[in-house]
Amino acid sequence: MRTLLLRSVLFLQSQQVRKIVATNCETTTIMASASQPDGDPPLRYRVEAKCSTTKARVGVMSLRHSDVDTPVFMPVGTQGTLKGLLPDQILDLGCQIMLGNTYHLGMRPGTEVLKKVGGLHKFMGWPKALLTDSGGFQMVSLLQLAEITEEGVKFESPYDKSQSMLTPERSMEIQNAIGADIMMQLDDVVKTTTTGPRVEEAMHRTIRWLDRSISAHARDDEQSIFPIVQGGLQPELRKICAAELAKRNTRGYAVGGLSGGESKDEFWKTVHLCTDLLPENKPRYLMGVGFAADLVVCVALGIDMFDCVYPTRTARFGCALTRRGQMNLKQQSFKTDMRPIDETCDCSTCKSYTRSYLHHIVTIEPVACSIISIHNVAFQLKLMNEMREHIKADTFPQFVESYMKERFSDEQIPQWIVDALAAVNIQL
Repeated sequence: MRTLLLRSVLFLQSQQVRKIVATNCETTTIMASASQPDGDPPLRYRVEAKCSTTKARVGVMSLRHSDVDTPVFMPVGTQGTLKGLLPDQILDLGCQIMLGNTYHLGMRPGTEVLKKVGGLHKFMGWPKALLTDSGGFQMVSLLQLAEITEEGVKFESPYDKSQSMLTPERSMEIQNAIGADIMMQLDDVVKTTTTGPRVEEAMHRTIRWLDRSISAHARDDEQSIFPIVQGGLQPELRKICAAELAKRNTRGYAVGGLSGGESKDEFWKTVHLCTDLLPENKPRYLMGVGFAADLVVCVALGIDMFDCVYPTRTARFGCALTRRGQMNLKQQSFKTDMRPIDETCDCSTCKSYTRSYLHHIVTIEPVACSIISIHNVAFQLKLMNEMREHIKADTFPQFVESYMKERFSDEQIPQWIVDALAAVNIQL
């Protein structure tokens, strides 16, 4: 009898905990962490080294599927595939985490398939960590197909013209089915060049949608939500949003709504402000940024995570990434150039293929996309690893100076980079 009574009490307590979790955001992290069989939450972050001059730091995110060293660049595999690359090839490059897109995966293959196969990790054969975009960016990229209300976003499918409603709850449902280690809340995204009351409306709606996302999240013991700081280019709105999101005590935070047409001067100042506002003991993710010089600057400004389609997209146009910028392999100057893309790179592309060979097949043979994508992703990952090593050695400012001199050896360093780095005590 006592045993039955005890079980009843424990069951009622567990239901009470679930109810609290659904309504109290700050409690979510605490209760979910305590409910783990091994006592660990699904994301643990520790800072291992800090630059003594800038805001750059090295950390480790321990996720369910792998540890992730930060600062990190995350390649984008929108529909469960990095275009032109096999999962084994991505693993060979040392990639610890990559992205999928909630909206597109929700459309194809859809949640029912993802649930039946056990999530995206199994579906695509990827053993490391995954992060999923909430689908919010499609409000901008598919704006002509979308209608935004307080309920959510009504989309016309670019695949079959059918209508669908993406709400915070539906976004969570899809992401729970995907099983990504890190999930993004559905946010109200407007172009950075937007002005007027729409910007403030989107910022406040993003906060409301975060609360709905947290309430709808069904796998908090396995997956972590990152809220997204919005507010356009208005510092006061960014401050309000960051303060509200920090109250929810989530396991990490993202800075959204940038790299959408704003000036570089506005860009870096917004990043600098947001890293000052967000908690120091949580990872900070700058969404949609992937140009190498931008990565270096934003690491100095205190960002830990980045993603962008740029490395693989530019590969499809026959462009390789180097320390001096893009190398357009379509140019006639490479017709008989028997050197690798980068003589200092040890990726399989640079070990095996010449600029001349690639010149003759880029944008013609599909395999060229794969060959160049391998190098471009390797380039991004190597750059992040270099920065981590220099931060650990506390020689990051010297690395930044050296990098910028090489990157802009044939031109003047852009003033926005000079100003951004001066803000964190690096004088170029």
